[in-house]
Amino acid sequence: MPSNDARIFLQTAVPTAVVGAVAVAIGGVVAGGKGALGAVVGTAVVIAFMGIGLLVLQRTAKRMPHLFQAMGLLLYVTQLLLLFGFLALFKGSDLFDFKAFAFTLLATTVVWIAAQARSYMKAKILYVDPSSSEAEKPKKTGPSS
Repeated sequence: MPSNDARIFLQTAVPTAVVGAVAVAIGGVVAGGKGALGAVVGTAVVIAFMGIGLLVLQRTAKRMPHLFQAMGLLLYVTQLLLLFGFLALFKGSDLFDFKAFAFTLLATTVVWIAAQARSYMKAKILYVDPSSSEAEKPKKTGPSS
């Protein structure tokens, strides 16, 4: 993973993990051990899904830059549908507290998307290759008058 990609991942995963840790504490206080476990699972699901999505998006940007925006939109819709699928899958589960899981999933998803948007806005990513613009300049040949 190039340094810019790693930086963007860290700038999105760290705030998400912090919010997840707060959610674990709140879930533990409100719903006990099952609430804390639900918050841990919710945080892990979001970091895994969004991290994989970020990796796919970065690879798409490098290989097919013309598809970057469409791929980003498709990726976010797919991620949200998968997260809703997880909510539906674990709705009747007794493994952990569902409300803590759902609220953690929501909070960490919002934080991830906001942190990712902030990270992209602050990143100084060149959208024009400076070396190619110099190579395309015609060289002067012959006498100039």
